Amino acid sequence: MREFIHSIAQLNYPREGFELILSDGSPNDGLRSVVEAAGAAAGLPVVFHHEDYLPVSEARNLAAHHAQGEYLIFLDSDCLLPADYLERVEAGLAQHNWDAFGGPDAAPENFSPLQKAISFSMTSFWTTGGIRGGAKRTAAYYPRGFNMGMKRSVFEAVGGYDVHFKTGEDVDLSIRTKRAGYQVGLIPKALVWHKRRSTLPQFFKQVRRFGGARWALAQRHPGQLKVTHLFPLLLTLGTLFSILLAAVAAVPLLVVFIGYFLVPCILAGVQYRSARIGILSVASTVVMMSAYAIGFLEAVMGGGSHTKRG
Repeated sequence: MREFIHSIAQLNYPREGFELILSDGSPNDGLRSVVEAAGAAAGLPVVFHHEDYLPVSEARNLAAHHAQGEYLIFLDSDCLLPADYLERVEAGLAQHNWDAFGGPDAAPENFSPLQKAISFSMTSFWTTGGIRGGAKRTAAYYPRGFNMGMKRSVFEAVGGYDVHFKTGEDVDLSIRTKRAGYQVGLIPKALVWHKRRSTLPQFFKQVRRFGGARWALAQRHPGQLKVTHLFPLLLTLGTLFSILLAAVAAVPLLVVFIGYFLVPCILAGVQYRSARIGILSVASTVVMMSAYAIGFLEAVMGGGSHTKRG
């Protein structure tokens, strides 16, 4: 949170042109002192709202309710903003006048090798097909909550975040916005630095929720489940079965699946000019695909619910 606030304070944008609102659900208001100290150190006013155990959808709706601007931008607390972020957003809106928009995420030079490997796995076209903003085409693009904005009037018209969604609430909002007839698009240059998780077990837990959320979104929005969304499941099952059958007759098949996971080693190694990051990207890609597959299967089989019962 300290780093996040510091990055906001370093924006090359007039202070009167934006406001920073943080909604927090930490128990016992434990984050307030950190936020206030960081805001004071950065010389940046921070509007802070707190309710014990406030879920993410309710927190974002609360912040939007108190916001004064024409546009709302939602960011994750593990993101950092480049100094020109708001200028990039403003330029993108001047060009397209999107009703709702999003931007990609990436890892800068000062991130750890594992953070860079995880970033590659989450953003590479080889692993996710560019659905998070890594591709230039926007026809099937839905902004996600780590870097997502919209006109206040549009947010209010579609009812904001659905508080009955545990995970995938950001994509649900994007789908509802697009289906309501609003113009939704990508601003490719408005990227954020996304720290994500610092260990592979933490990353596994996070992506496992994403897999379950995909099934919940498919149930809520018929037609949203595509063959590409099943790829992690098919890849994981195919790899496991080919390993089991390798002793019999599936050695060529095993080579195909193993080969898929080795490609990130080359792509990430070249991208970051680091053999270590290339090797770590193999591990992060295996974790990402298997975690998503497990979360998806659990949701399909009724092992987990991603909507809240009220």
